[in-house]
Amino acid sequence: MDTASGVQTSPPGQASTPHVKTRKTSVWKRMWANRAVYLFILPGLLWYVVFHYLPILGNVIAFKDYSIFIGILDSPWVGLENFRDIVTDPAFEIALRNTLIIEGLQLIFAFPAPLALALLLNSLINERVKRGVQSVVYLPHFLSWVIVIAVWQQLFGGTGFLNQLLLNQGFDRVSIMNNPDTFKFLVVLQSVWKEAGWGTIIFLAALTKIDVQLYEAAAMDGAGGFRRLINITLPGIRSIVVLLLILRLGSMLTVGFEQYFLQRGAVGANAAEVLDTFVYFRGIVNGDWSFAAAVGLVRAIAGAFLIYVANWTAKRFFDEGIF
Repeated sequence: MDTASGVQTSPPGQASTPHVKTRKTSVWKRMWANRAVYLFILPGLLWYVVFHYLPILGNVIAFKDYSIFIGILDSPWVGLENFRDIVTDPAFEIALRNTLIIEGLQLIFAFPAPLALALLLNSLINERVKRGVQSVVYLPHFLSWVIVIAVWQQLFGGTGFLNQLLLNQGFDRVSIMNNPDTFKFLVVLQSVWKEAGWGTIIFLAALTKIDVQLYEAAAMDGAGGFRRLINITLPGIRSIVVLLLILRLGSMLTVGFEQYFLQRGAVGANAAEVLDTFVYFRGIVNGDWSFAAAVGLVRAIAGAFLIYVANWTAKRFFDEGIF
């Protein structure tokens, strides 16, 4: 230290470094510097704001006796009356029961199907065959439900290919597309056929992250294919499986609309009515907007609760979670 000037000097033999003051760049300046990136984000952000976040404000009609002729502001408040009607509505009970049964079957059969298909594809050695099979099983995902139902109707309908084949062989027709008793299993098979191939993309990507040396070491120790699957493959993709399961449970009360709407007339409302179609017919067709909004609000709250419970359970038993 130079006492005369009060300026700090470096010790002998050590180079002096100038003291530079750095000023933090503000958030707005950083956003302006990266404005091109934010410009790409803007369309997606606007889409979510307009079609997802702003409609949340419309849930206020669940607490009103809403009429489209007088508007939201002038519609009278009814408090929790619409929510009390949900408990006593027999049609809601049917829709809820069908939704839970179908989603339970989806979790048992449709959810593991992409994983099983991914494991099968991953075991194929020939890359050409593997890519060919992937292309074939991915294709149904890009078909709309209108086309899917039409294809299934041509194959399994009353005058479809299967029944024509049975008639030619002297057998009676079988009712598949119009049978209310087997409808729930039918829609699960349709979902597996349409979405299983597409769902394998995530699992195949997760399988590529597993170290190949683990399989080689296990094979040298005498572990067979089943033991390698249990001890290496499944633990290696456990985090992905838990993540997808949590997200699936969160949408448990939203099984879809088009698939059930298109087949509702053939099997009847008692078999095909789910919460999505129930909200449509009660709200849009019958004009009971407030009651339909109350059902949608209850479903959203139940979905958020299921995500929280599933995440807590996954962190408790598997040390995995999404938050």
